[in-house]
Amino acid sequence: MTVGKQLHHAQCQCGQLRLTAQGDPIRVSVCHCLDCQRRSGSVFAAQARFVTERVTTEGESSTWSRRGDEGSGATFHFCPTCGSTVFYRLVDEPGVIAVAVGAFADPRFPPPGRSVYEERKHSWVNLPADIEHYD
Repeated sequence: MTVGKQLHHAQCQCGQLRLTAQGDPIRVSVCHCLDCQRRSGSVFAAQARFVTERVTTEGESSTWSRRGDEGSGATFHFCPTCGSTVFYRLVDEPGVIAVAVGAFADPRFPPPGRSVYEERKHSWVNLPADIEHYD
């Protein structure tokens, strides 16, 4: 696999916690689970997964860990100053970092290719029909 040279820069609201990812994400997805709705403060959370070796972080983060509906765990890294979640690590995928797409603040960022926990999706949310959809 050839990794692109494009750099994606993400940060929290105050800029203290920053992340740089090189190349294309492994996957971009949206999650409609209730925990992601609460964590993001929105009706779904969008995240991009990158291979850990292609990601660098700067700044301090506080962490919070939880188990998902299916039993897998995640540790969320958020800014201790402004509270923005910037990235998280999945227990079952140690070589991957998931980054909150909103932290990139880039309207040209690749769109999602997958939507999960759609049984909890708000009725007014419409996503592209050609992506993978999972209840």
